[in-house]
Amino acid sequence: MTTKRNRSRKRRSTSDKPKWLQKPFQILQNPIEPTAWCSAEQLDKIHDASMRILENVGIDFMDEEALDAWEKAGAKVDRSSQHVWIDRGLLMELVEQAPSQFTWHARNRACDLTIGGNFINFAPNSGMPYVSDLDGGRRVSTLQDFENFIKMAHTIPYFHFTGGPLCEPQDIRNSLRHLYRIRTMMMNTDRAVRDTASGRTISADTVEMMKIAFGGELPGVVTGGVVNVNSPLRFDNRMLGGLITYAKAGQASIITPFIMAGAMSPVTIASALAQQNAEALAGVGLAQLIKPGAPVIYGGFTQNVDMRSGSPAFGGPEGAWALIVGAQLARRYGVPYRASGSLTNSKVPDAQAAYETMWTMWPAIMAHTNLMMHAVGWLEGGLVASYEKFMIDAENLAMFSHMLGNFEVDEAAFAIDSIAQVGSGGHHFGTQHTQDRYETAFYEPLLTDRLGFDAWEAAGSEDALQRANKHWKQILRAHEKPALDVAIVEELEAFVARREEELEGVDLFN
Repeated sequence: MTTKRNRSRKRRSTSDKPKWLQKPFQILQNPIEPTAWCSAEQLDKIHDASMRILENVGIDFMDEEALDAWEKAGAKVDRSSQHVWIDRGLLMELVEQAPSQFTWHARNRACDLTIGGNFINFAPNSGMPYVSDLDGGRRVSTLQDFENFIKMAHTIPYFHFTGGPLCEPQDIRNSLRHLYRIRTMMMNTDRAVRDTASGRTISADTVEMMKIAFGGELPGVVTGGVVNVNSPLRFDNRMLGGLITYAKAGQASIITPFIMAGAMSPVTIASALAQQNAEALAGVGLAQLIKPGAPVIYGGFTQNVDMRSGSPAFGGPEGAWALIVGAQLARRYGVPYRASGSLTNSKVPDAQAAYETMWTMWPAIMAHTNLMMHAVGWLEGGLVASYEKFMIDAENLAMFSHMLGNFEVDEAAFAIDSIAQVGSGGHHFGTQHTQDRYETAFYEPLLTDRLGFDAWEAAGSEDALQRANKHWKQILRAHEKPALDVAIVEELEAFVARREEELEGVDLFN
């Protein structure tokens, strides 16, 4: 490791930032009891159905190392079909080895996160091939868009994770995107980040780049990726390569079946949940076979299809059922839970986008989701990351943060003396209690308009999208790069240059 040298940087005064951005980074816990939809007896029935699926139907593991691990553990393995049948006793022994919570470290250690328990962590949009905004419309996403979203997430204090594959920079060759993503993340944020779990090579590069960024040794979990099950009942070799690589390195696997009820599972949500549970637990079990105690997150992404079109139907009551019950199942097994927040089929940030997002975000909050992915920006069934919807959804995160962390019940809050002072028929605008607290008493919005009609009209009659368009640009201007040693920057650049040459002509996705 080269000798570190500090980089000096002129800091912008916080007074130059909009007040909304001056809030401190906040570790967030959910103080309410988690919503339960199913009874204990119903959960037992879902569990039993899941075990029968794994014992009698089985599941594909399209990777020789994974098959070796299951065979050594005593599972029934058919190598010709790459199919595995897993006994429930064996599986439950493995699941018990998974940590119930763990720390996800950030370069800024004040931003370390707890994954599990009552902690809730917001992460931005992820994986979209297109972006949109009011100025340029819908278009293919680029590395500049990726950098913009990283900067916005870092600048807004309500995100816990700021890095990940926020959009797909399609101006970069597919096999090299992870190198550019991670370098861009490290240059523009010091909060928690993650990347993809797409095969052994990309995941191994991710771990090596994180070692460089953290000064040579990892303090624990610093990265991880989503391991999407190719539902129904199949882990493909790319996802398994990522899971195995991250497990060996002590990094996190977010094991997430992608189930659209009616297409990838039977049409009933109970059956979809039983299949989701079987697939997720099989992934949890494999991670423990690779390395006992490997950090994992139980991912829930069960929705339904629109039976008229066959397209996914996001933001409806069936998805809310699946989300809440998925969280109950994760708690049953004592593992952290991942869900999503801003899901919608809408093509633009309109009323449909708003209510479908709330039909996802509220259940995720009430269910005690530990990692809320796609908490902002999602449009068009996950194809588009919208700059304006990013801001609208971020306002919701700010309000949830205020709601979950700022309710006081004590003598000072009751203000009995102030009530007695005003008496009957007066008002509290001028009391000392109000004067001492009026600047911080209530949530102060960034986007929300509360003007009267005449004042709103005189100010330009802007709607929410126009205000969001103005504010995302303001937030980009307010971004401050975190300090990063010059030696680390140079080492990251050298790693990217070397791997870019080594991966020339290599197709990592074939």
